[in-house]
Amino acid sequence: MRQIDILLTNALPGGQDSFVHGDLKVLFHRWNWSAPLPLLDGSPWAFVDWLLPELSGLELCRRLRCDPQTEAAHITLVLEEDDADARRRALRAGADDYILGPIDRASVLDRVLSVQLPEHEVPARALKLGELSLDLTALQARFRDKPVPLMPNELRLLRYLMEQPGHVFSRAQLIAALGKKEQPIDERTVDAWVSRLRRALREAGAGYPLRTVRSLGYVLDRP
Repeated sequence: MRQIDILLTNALPGGQDSFVHGDLKVLFHRWNWSAPLPLLDGSPWAFVDWLLPELSGLELCRRLRCDPQTEAAHITLVLEEDDADARRRALRAGADDYILGPIDRASVLDRVLSVQLPEHEVPARALKLGELSLDLTALQARFRDKPVPLMPNELRLLRYLMEQPGHVFSRAQLIAALGKKEQPIDERTVDAWVSRLRRALREAGAGYPLRTVRSLGYVLDRP
């Protein structure tokens, strides 16, 4: 099943439950531009408001285009009025298209489903941090070419931390970013994920790159 992860810079009237249409699954993520990106498993799409607190939608478009995680995203700028100059500026800033706001769940889904989607996803990229690598196609972590056996939760945790090395994440941020929002999860569950990931990395010879920051959370150190 193909998947599209939609980043939204504002609340979405109509709800943000996932949507399935044929072989396509659409996931919605309310996202504050100053916060870390969530884990994006599918093709990213961003609906960016023209006006944002402390930042313009045009500037956010430029920043998304410069971020390796979102440089290939489909970006739709949400205009406040149908203005020819605003449309031109949106496209120059890196937006793929634009839509007249306000938007709701139905208008977002209509726009996504109306765009011709590729038959096959672009092959997932590989991540590398020093001698630690993660093949996102084979779902296989390796240290110095030695396989690191991981369960799905630990694999997703490692991927998220490798995408943003040096960033400290709280337990609540990790639960939200990894998509564990459908059912209540005790924040201490993250400690179990981290413990298993640390043990697997240590046994593969990677040492202790996953560090606890007291009272704040966890960080994967750069080599």
